[in-house]
Amino acid sequence: MHPARKQRLILVIFLVVFSSAAVGFITYAMRNNMDYFYAPSAFAAGEVPFDKRIRAGGCVLPGSVKRAPDSLDVRFAITDGKAELQVLFDKILPDLFAEGEAAVVTGRLLQDGTLRADQVLAKHDENYTPPEVAESMHDKASCAGGAKI
Repeated sequence: MHPARKQRLILVIFLVVFSSAAVGFITYAMRNNMDYFYAPSAFAAGEVPFDKRIRAGGCVLPGSVKRAPDSLDVRFAITDGKAELQVLFDKILPDLFAEGEAAVVTGRLLQDGTLRADQVLAKHDENYTPPEVAESMHDKASCAGGAKI
């Protein structure tokens, strides 16, 4: 083998080994910051680990939101259509949070099967229209032929 070719081969092997080690170290360092996502049916099936930080998502079950009268504590259920998951939250809920809307919660699963959330994200549709534009469109549509938007 030619010496120049041998040097290139050693360099390539070194780069592959070094980059593989770097990816391994980065993954190892980030393992505590990874939040795994589970659907409520995975909770019902017992596939979710206890006492680890996890994410769950689904639709907020209509009629399930119960607020404590003397604190910020809220209890609600999210569902994926197959199973329900009870969620406890003790902070201020996002403005877009509502029954029948999608939500993603981050927290820890308790032994009784309830998720103790430390973060609630309310999902919204991507068809947002500012109120002024919606009003303008509504006025134009009602003038054009009586149709409502």
